[in-house]
Amino acid sequence: MATTLFNDFNPISSKQWKQKIQFELDGADYNETVIWNSPEDIQVKPFYHRDEFAGAASAETQVSNFTICQNIFVHDVEKSIQRAINTIERGAESLRFSIENENIDIQKLLETLPLENKIVYFNLSFISIDFVKKLDSISIQKKATFFCNIDPIGHFAREGNWFTTSDKNNFETLENISKTVTNLSLLSIDLGLYQNAGANITQQIAYSLAHANEYLNRLPNIVTPIVFQVSIGTNYFFEIAKLRTLRMLFKLIAAEYNPDIECHILATPTRRNKTIYDYNVNMLRTTTECMSAILGGADSVANLPYDALYHKDNEFGDRIARNQLLVLKHESYFDKVNNPADGSYYIESLTTQLAEKSLTLFKDIESNGGFLKLLNDGTIKKKIQESANKEQDLFDSKKEVLLGTNKYPNKEDKMKHDLELFPFVKIKPRKTLITPIIEKRLAEKLEQERLELE
Repeated sequence: MATTLFNDFNPISSKQWKQKIQFELDGADYNETVIWNSPEDIQVKPFYHRDEFAGAASAETQVSNFTICQNIFVHDVEKSIQRAINTIERGAESLRFSIENENIDIQKLLETLPLENKIVYFNLSFISIDFVKKLDSISIQKKATFFCNIDPIGHFAREGNWFTTSDKNNFETLENISKTVTNLSLLSIDLGLYQNAGANITQQIAYSLAHANEYLNRLPNIVTPIVFQVSIGTNYFFEIAKLRTLRMLFKLIAAEYNPDIECHILATPTRRNKTIYDYNVNMLRTTTECMSAILGGADSVANLPYDALYHKDNEFGDRIARNQLLVLKHESYFDKVNNPADGSYYIESLTTQLAEKSLTLFKDIESNGGFLKLLNDGTIKKKIQESANKEQDLFDSKKEVLLGTNKYPNKEDKMKHDLELFPFVKIKPRKTLITPIIEKRLAEKLEQERLELE
């Protein structure tokens, strides 16, 4: 019979561990030396112990079901068809088409693609009943799962204006669409906008939930899953906890309307910490961010190519990005265990604290008139900007490090003649109803200064 070796060792309490650490610190203050405060005002301790464990958070993460998603921007239909076929043959399990023009021949785009039992996302830069009805019909013919990712509020926050529609407003159009389609999901929440603009994790969760709550209040007929398009930041364990918290709190809020509405998470690495100099480091960043997304329970992960900031879509960048996910899934076995973070004292503690802080902020938003009211009066943008400024100050003072950019830069690295795309904030003068929320990378100012000196 097997014997337990640990019976020979007495259990050590968290108090004993803390005393041992204090002894090793040789007089240095415990709180100032080994405890750090996150941007979300969460105190991160040097260790977590079961005698301080409050219990597991009720976050279900079906990691074994996550799919590898390929982003495809549709401009030339023929090229998009070939690219979709090629990426499916090379390991992509789901597709995300970005379509800016409702005159795109959607029937031609999809008719030859092998989509049976596949998930396909459509990021639409417009709102059209006829276009969505075509998608609904095709999804039935193809026996595929389609998500339309329509997000008028996200469009309003990003562009400053609503979608153009013949109805009274965008919500009326959504209501009319919901009555005519039967086989696809309509709604999406652009959480990535808040993350890439500089919101901290508590703000990202609370704002996206309040954003979703506006739809739940206005569209009582919605019963299909809502897609949360999430950007994953660099703080590994916090990002795992972020996705678990988001799913847990959405379930809590949606239960007040319809308990069958599901939270579907489509995750992508953030652009905020990506750089044009020493660009290969971007591959390291996106790898750990994809790991956080998978372990946090994303339903689908679309990786960001290492050169996405400054190169147009290209086969090499796409292949490397896709292969990163293929390695994680098929060689690192990230898809073999559901709920992998369960029981980790650190991640469970982060999940609980993020849930408490996010729910408090969500309630504050609702008590002050709701997300749309605060978006209209500029409060949401102001709060995000405050968080972004704090993070920018940390980057500028080199307390937040981007390797190869604000620490250990390669002075011989030249990028001016390799820029196919403009990698900085674009100025687009236009008349808007509100001041848009602007996405901005941390390294932009530093990179612009370096480019001028080349």
